[in-house]
Amino acid sequence: MKKEIAFIFDLDGVIVDTAKYHYLAWKNLANSLGFDFTEKNNELLKGVSRVKSLEILLNIGNVQLSEEKKQTLLVQKNTEYLGYVNKMTSDEILPGVNELLNFLDTNNIKYALGSASKNAPLILEKVGLLNRFSAIVDGNDVSKAKPDPEVFLIGAKKLHIKPENCVVFEDAIAGIEAANRANMISVGIGEKEVLGEATFVFENMAVITTDFLKNLIN
Repeated sequence: MKKEIAFIFDLDGVIVDTAKYHYLAWKNLANSLGFDFTEKNNELLKGVSRVKSLEILLNIGNVQLSEEKKQTLLVQKNTEYLGYVNKMTSDEILPGVNELLNFLDTNNIKYALGSASKNAPLILEKVGLLNRFSAIVDGNDVSKAKPDPEVFLIGAKKLHIKPENCVVFEDAIAGIEAANRANMISVGIGEKEVLGEATFVFENMAVITTDFLKNLIN
């Protein structure tokens, strides 16, 4: 009997690219405080919480603010980001994603989303993918950030699949580490130099072949 297998996908950089909207919102915030925030600066915020991101941004601008003002800015940043998210459409699904999900559906393989974003369900709804996932684990379900494996372990539990029978698709080092710590097969989406700890690495979702997927599930 073929062993049961399931897939878990990170959201940003794997299914869609919302990082650009986070960057625009942070950049506009920095500009309103009188300093610039570059794409290179933005690399420091990858996989970091909103509160910690603001601290990093204020350090870059050498700006000191009260806790009350920080809270106001966090709300301001999130409101602007959500403004971008609310305009998202299915055109923003990254190349190769629909084909991969179609393959999984055809082969009756369950898949979940495992994302730190509390906006994950909204984003999936906007791009028309919400009802395709058997389970969704988002920032509301987890107390520990990646590289802690919590998000993926909850995903496996929701799918009723053993962790070692799960395949995780991730674009960040912390996510790959989380998948490995959960004893799952990790598939890195991005540069091999960066995601070398992954079991497999692909430049993007579009280059993943049906043959590779068939080998995985068998």
